[in-house]
Amino acid sequence: MMRVTLRALIPAVAAALALAGCSSSGGGTDAGVDPGGTGTGSPAAAATGVAPEKSATLGGKGSACALPVTFGLAADWKPQAVEVEPGSAFAELGQQGSATMVCEIDAKPAGNIGYLRVWQGKGSGTTPRAALEDFVAGDPNASKVAYAEMRAGSVAAVEVEYTVNVELLDERKTEHAFAVSTPAGPVVVHLGGLDSQEHEEMLPAYELAKRTLELG
Repeated sequence: MMRVTLRALIPAVAAALALAGCSSSGGGTDAGVDPGGTGTGSPAAAATGVAPEKSATLGGKGSACALPVTFGLAADWKPQAVEVEPGSAFAELGQQGSATMVCEIDAKPAGNIGYLRVWQGKGSGTTPRAALEDFVAGDPNASKVAYAEMRAGSVAAVEVEYTVNVELLDERKTEHAFAVSTPAGPVVVHLGGLDSQEHEEMLPAYELAKRTLELG
């Protein structure tokens, strides 16, 4: 299994963060936040229709990332394990809220600019909603936040749709994430992207991960 340190990923990660949603303008959330939403639909599903068939399974024994869940990968998406070095100058890039990045799945070989990232939280008793609220709170630029109860595979989950500012493009873009609880702690699967168009084009791969997820 290939493992890389976060330091080795800095050029790619920093570029992705700069281009795909990292912003220094503003903070907090705006009047569009829906902290109590509990809809049962999937915010992403209506935009994407049927997700593609999986070309491989991530998370299991022998896969690129050892995870407490498994899910299907879309064709040509390339996963790589991420190991955050505690105390390093770049550790904050691999931390959002109390969740730590453990796997990064690159969409560039499939023709898009963005990543599907897997984050691991702490506390086996943490609910998906609490894990996701903590994750979103870790991005001070998140706004227009809407949560929905759903299922990832057969597992109870919560999904969030929100927007962040793309400073270089002078526009806001949509992001999605969902969270599930596992005996090893909560897992958050997050999809960003260069802009909303790239994000929308990558949603089928995100939907595939959600549709095929199983506890490991």
